[in-house]
Amino acid sequence: MGSAETAPAAPSFLVADDHPMVRDALGTALRQSFAGARIETAGSMAETMALLEREAEIDALLLDLDMPGMDGLTGIATVRASYPSVPIVVVSAARDGRTMRRVMDLGASAFMPKSASLEAIARVVKAVLDGEVLMPPDAEASESDEEAIDFARRASQLTPQQWRVLALMARGRLNKQIAFELSVGEPTVKAHVTTILRKLGVRSRTQAVILSRHLALEPPKEPIKP
Repeated sequence: MGSAETAPAAPSFLVADDHPMVRDALGTALRQSFAGARIETAGSMAETMALLEREAEIDALLLDLDMPGMDGLTGIATVRASYPSVPIVVVSAARDGRTMRRVMDLGASAFMPKSASLEAIARVVKAVLDGEVLMPPDAEASESDEEAIDFARRASQLTPQQWRVLALMARGRLNKQIAFELSVGEPTVKAHVTTILRKLGVRSRTQAVILSRHLALEPPKEPIKP
């Protein structure tokens, strides 16, 4: 007699969003679509990174872009550099095609607007778990910024710590301030800055900061009404 087939393990998800109601809704949708799914939640970038470090078997990360500590698109780039094997499904209120394209270029597997139905989000998560990468049609239709694509390609060489240094550089921090915030020595920061410039293919700190504008979220095209 052949041995009985082993049932596939229930997936494990991390839902990262600073709104508890959104976290609860996404968690409910995942539990309904994936039997026995284990759901971890985070409300900030710091909590997200701590959970990813602690939980070795996260099958997919559902990530909000507008969350404390994300620094525009720096957060997604840091997650991708730190945990390259964890699929990222961005679930965001952002609707513009340029942001969608940049998110995908920085390593996300899918982009879903928060206005999408929970059923649609669950379908996308299932496709991502099956290994698919789903480029939003709006991103393909609206993106003509080759410079942003080239930046994403070069920036993909940065380590997680170099991403943190670049984010602080973009905020105007000096090496001494960066060293303090990251709890490292100033010579270490100088070495990181030198490597960042080399990997980005620029000669000055100013050029690196100008390039990092591609990590900023696009402002909403219409004011949000209360």
